Amino acid sequence: MSLILVALGLLLAGGLSWGALHLKRRLERSERDRRRAADELNRRLSELFSLQELSYILAGSLQLDRIVEQVVRYAMRFLDAQGALVALAAEGEGAGDRPVRVTAAEGTLAGLAGRAIAPDDPGLVARSLSRERLELVRSSSGEPTPLLADVVVDSAAAVSLRAHGVVVGTLVVANPRNRTFAPEDMRLLSTVATHAAIVIANARFFQMVQHAKEQWETAFDALSEGIAVVDDHGRISRANRALAAMLGAPIPAVIGCDLGEALLGPSTALLELLVAARQGDRVQPVVLRSPMLGRTIRVNAARIPAPAPAHDQSVVVLVEDVTDQQALEAQLIQSEKLAAVGQLVSGVAHELNNPLTSIAGLSEFLLEQQELGTKDRGHLRVIHEQADRAGRIVRNLLTFARKGPGEQVAVDLNDVIQRTLLLMSYDLKLKDVTIEKNLAPLPPVLGDRHALQQVVINLLNNAAQAVAENPPERPRAILLTTWVDDRVRMRVTDSGSGIADAVLPHLFTPFFTTKEPGQGTGLGLSITYSIVEAHGGRITVERPADGGAAFLVDLPPAPPSSGPARRDTAESQVLAPPAVKRSILLVDDDPAVRRMVKALFGRDGHSVEVARNPQHALDLARTRPYDLILADAQARTHDHLFVEQLVESHPGLKDRVLVATGDLPPAAEEAVARLGLRYVRKPFNLRDLRDEAARVWAAGALS
Repeated sequence: MSLILVALGLLLAGGLSWGALHLKRRLERSERDRRRAADELNRRLSELFSLQELSYILAGSLQLDRIVEQVVRYAMRFLDAQGALVALAAEGEGAGDRPVRVTAAEGTLAGLAGRAIAPDDPGLVARSLSRERLELVRSSSGEPTPLLADVVVDSAAAVSLRAHGVVVGTLVVANPRNRTFAPEDMRLLSTVATHAAIVIANARFFQMVQHAKEQWETAFDALSEGIAVVDDHGRISRANRALAAMLGAPIPAVIGCDLGEALLGPSTALLELLVAARQGDRVQPVVLRSPMLGRTIRVNAARIPAPAPAHDQSVVVLVEDVTDQQALEAQLIQSEKLAAVGQLVSGVAHELNNPLTSIAGLSEFLLEQQELGTKDRGHLRVIHEQADRAGRIVRNLLTFARKGPGEQVAVDLNDVIQRTLLLMSYDLKLKDVTIEKNLAPLPPVLGDRHALQQVVINLLNNAAQAVAENPPERPRAILLTTWVDDRVRMRVTDSGSGIADAVLPHLFTPFFTTKEPGQGTGLGLSITYSIVEAHGGRITVERPADGGAAFLVDLPPAPPSSGPARRDTAESQVLAPPAVKRSILLVDDDPAVRRMVKALFGRDGHSVEVARNPQHALDLARTRPYDLILADAQARTHDHLFVEQLVESHPGLKDRVLVATGDLPPAAEEAVARLGLRYVRKPFNLRDLRDEAARVWAAGALS
């Protein structure tokens, strides 16, 4: 019995030992599992905290460079890798054909920062852009892994950065701990890449918006036109530099101002424009005179679209200063009017030249006859005076049309003014007009002295007629002022009643006049405009605050090479030599002009031979000597001017040629000017013809 008990005791002791051992083993396995779970939990918690830290850092910045640097730094830390980089794909159309750029790199890959990688590069970086999943490369044979065509590592993992279905770049990690990537590392890298792709895409979008905003602001401030954004009450909420400069204040001082009051004062014209724009109407620009700025402005407005819930009805307003533009447009319109009317009057003047020449010349010729009776002499004097008047009108028409050769010499404008005042002094004295002068020393201007004198005469006549209508208590005064800055300037100011608003736009219009019929042709100011413009100048009108009118003429000074200014002195006049019988060749196809010239020179004892045609004249000039060859400027042989053919074939006769000119085409005018021939203008009288002939003979005697 005792033996059985001993056996049972031993058996029980063995069972207990085995159970204890089994329990111990189970406890040890449980401990290992617990430790493993704890380690996994700690690693997951560490990853979670690290991802949270990365998320916090990335969420706190929209700067792309800082974001990719943090992504690279944290990826290296998470995977305990030796190097990492982020390469971003190009943006926009055709991005797949453009290089990928390494935006950030750390550790052993830091040298790749900023490098451009071609799309066809065989390495892992370029290849991973086209893969949707993480790519892990490690060579079992120990061979290096190519990141780029010329860069290799032991092992690497690459994951494309995708946001909203678009690849923005790739994240590459090289050479992790123990040269291998654990599954949990791959999972962590994918998580980092997913979050980083969204943040990078947002940063890129913000960068694009920021760049667009900077471009808009730069363009907004760079525009020469004033731009303002106004709120519902018409106050300026935003303005560019041009508008601030227009209003004469810095931009901060402009913000909050009422745009309508700043531009137009109490006028409601702008308010009506803004109301129409807020209603979505298609508004037309309005041109207004701004009393606040003293300028003419053009204003346009458009509503700024706002989101549906918003009640903001801001309007963008464009303000352009069109003062100079309107002045240029007015000058252009005036020039076009002058050109159109000039073509008409040029043709009329040409047809009148020859008849007036013969009428004026023959009537003057008859007035020199001693045997005329008093009554007949009176009739002839009326004929001659009217012919002379018609001749002046023709010359004005030709001047208006800018026809006829004009000399280009240095002219003293002050001297022209002084001589014109001397010429008009008697007439001005009869009208009880007082002339005041303030003439500063001036450089010469380049032009036609007679044409510039016509300008002064026209302006003085205009001023004299204006002050002649003054009541007794208002003085009849004209002030002539000259000065020089970058241009030579002359102002003629009168104390008349001024210029009405309705008259001002038509002031330089041809044939426009406010005088009674028969008192004016309406060409004076038009001719003045033409002459000043032909001299490279400008004429403008001003209305002084105390009444009257002021005409301002500015002309460019003559270049230094033009020589001293010409003055018409007595010593410069050519005196005719004593009467000598001369031989004259006349080339003109008008019978009346022929008759007048033959009668004039024939009575003085000269012989006049009339050529049948220009070719006949060339033949006569070749075979016979002549002291004077008087030729119509438009006489032609075949397709060439007669005077051109004559001078080319007989250069020695150049100083004996006198050209009778009226209206010439531009080519003929240039030819006469180029040849340097003397000329007498049609319609001419006997005195003009005698004087010019005497100059030709005097020049021949001196040579």
